[in-house]
Amino acid sequence: MTQPEHEIQNAVRVALSANQCTVFRVNAGQVRLPDGRFFQTGVPKGHFDLYGFRWSDHQVFYIEVKTKTGRPRPDQIKFHDFLVRRGVIHGIARSPEDAIKIVEEGLVGYGF
Repeated sequence: MTQPEHEIQNAVRVALSANQCTVFRVNAGQVRLPDGRFFQTGVPKGHFDLYGFRWSDHQVFYIEVKTKTGRPRPDQIKFHDFLVRRGVIHGIARSPEDAIKIVEEGLVGYGF
């Protein structure tokens, strides 16, 4: 049985926190206002699930959590391209070990 993405995400958050990182979970979505219009909350489309920084050098990182077979959406690939152009640490983590590798090794675009 495949582990659900939210369980992987929680395990990643715990693992990175235990490895001297501060990690934030990104909440995004939209709500319908009383007049029927939608209000978009949070970050732009394609923003990754987690972001944070290493305590050692305050280097920022972004992590997109996926299941073993999960694939990035087109808007996530666009955000990945944006981060690559700027040399920002980021990648797809399918396990806590992937996330630790991305952050500790300063990988740019791991898993894409």
